[in-house]
Parts: sequence; structure tokens; C-alpha cells
Amino acid sequence: MKRLPPLPALHTFLVTAQCCNFTHAAQQLHITQGAVSRQIAGLEQHLGYALFQRQARGLSLTREGQDWLPRVRQIFVLIDEGVQQVGERGSTLQLKAPTCVMRWLLPRLMEWQALRPDVPVELTTTVQHGVDFRRENFAAAVVYGSVPNHGLQVRKLFDEQLTPVCAPSLLAGPLPLVEMQDLSRHLLLHPSRDEHDWQSWLRAAGVELAAPGRRQHFETLDMAMAMASQGTGVAIGDWSLIGDDLRGGRLCMPFGLKVRTGKAYYLVCPPGAMAPGLVELLDWLETSAATG
Repeated sequence: MKRLPPLPALHTFLVTAQCCNFTHAAQQLHITQGAVSRQIAGLEQHLGYALFQRQARGLSLTREGQDWLPRVRQIFVLIDEGVQQVGERGSTLQLKAPTCVMRWLLPRLMEWQALRPDVPVELTTTVQHGVDFRRENFAAAVVYGSVPNHGLQVRKLFDEQLTPVCAPSLLAGPLPLVEMQDLSRHLLLHPSRDEHDWQSWLRAAGVELAAPGRRQHFETLDMAMAMASQGTGVAIGDWSLIGDDLRGGRLCMPFGLKVRTGKAYYLVCPPGAMAPGLVELLDWLETSAATG
């Protein structure tokens, strides 16, 4: 089996063939013109035929050189693709998300890691609803609020839709939830201290509780949902975020009304090219949101 030609010499041939000038090739390769000439001569000696015709005004490819050029170009394209793909496979995608979206996001990231262990994701949670890619080194983020701008790449996951939820056992208890006014007889669980979510839903429902019931505030949606699932009271939550709890029977909706707030959850990335692994992850999350 004949020994393969050296890779540096093939690279020198590729650069020289593209400009057909030893001096220009030397400038691009940051070596001397003599070194370029010697590498080409050595490659021709190894192959047993000439690759260039030396002329007074420069170089031209021989027939063999013309046959070699697309093959050598393909070799270096494959090497470049391999370097990028293998490097991406070993790198971890840094993702940021607010704590309020964890009930939806975390199970899906665990499913993604089972499907694609070669594209690991490291998740950073925060109480903040936004991201500043100029100061924060994340590949992507989930943000909550109005449509993001500032030149970001944006994909919409889902709209916020508020609805009361409780444990199924609460419906079968001594104080059933039949009418919306029945809420006044139950502990209302607030996922924030400003009580804005409950107020927005009651206003949209056209309900003013005759005797406002007891209230309990929590720092996060997850804590409010956990207490609601234990039958402690009735929480207000985003229907999209608690879909898994509803399908699993841990929570139920005593009333069918879902109120859109005008806010939504978005996937955002900084402007510019994205790694293929990140594109696949964002596509997968977007599809998961669309299919519920």
C-alpha cells in the first residue's frame, strides 16, 4: 500500500492552486516562497507527476492538478466539519430560564438529555424574567413577558393563560367548588405577593367575591402548585405550565375559564450563527410547546 501524501503539503497545494502564485500562497500560509516551492516539489515527487506548469507569468494546473483540486478541497471541508461537530458534541449548552417555567421546562430537558446525551445542557434558573447576552454568557434563554426585541433571535413557546387549579380531592370535599363565588370559602394560594394573577382572573370572569377568603402567598409558582396538589387550597397558575400536572391528575381545573394576560414565554438567542446542537434543541422545545 502506497504511503499517503503528507497533509501539510496537501494544504499548501490547495492554497497554491487557488491563487496559482507561489508568492501569494506563501503570504496566506505565513511561510517563505521557497518553503512553498519545496512542499509542492516534494508532493509532486511523492505522487510521481507534476501538479503545476511553471510559466514565466506564474503557474497553471496540469491535468492531474485539476483532477486533484476538488478532491483535496473536499478533504479539508470534511476535516473542518469534523472539528466543528466533535467540538460541539463535547461542549455544554448554557441555558437560562426563570423559575416560573421550571414545571414545564425541566421534564422536557430531561427527556432531551435521554434522547441526545451527546448535546448536554446546563440550566441556570433565576427569578428574573429576562436576559442580557452582552453580560451573560448563555447560548439561549427562556424569557417571560412581552415580545423581546434588541435584535435577538426569538421563538414563541406559548401564551400565558391563567386559570384556578386545585387537587381533585378538594372538589369531593365538604366545600365543593361549583360556582365561582365558592372560592370565598377556600384558601386562595398566590404565586406572588402582589396577588395580580388572581385579580386578573377574577376581573376577566366578572366575579367579585362577596366574602374574600383566606390567602397564602408564595415566592414561586412551583411552591403554590405543590401546596395546591396537597389539597391545601386553590392556586392560580398558567395553564400551559401546569399541563403535565393536569394530565397526571395531580391538579384539576374547577372552572373552564382560561384568561390570556397578553404575556408569553419565548426562546431567545443572541444574533448570529447558532451551533447545530442548539438549533436542534430549540426546534425540539418549540415542537414540544406546540404539541402540549
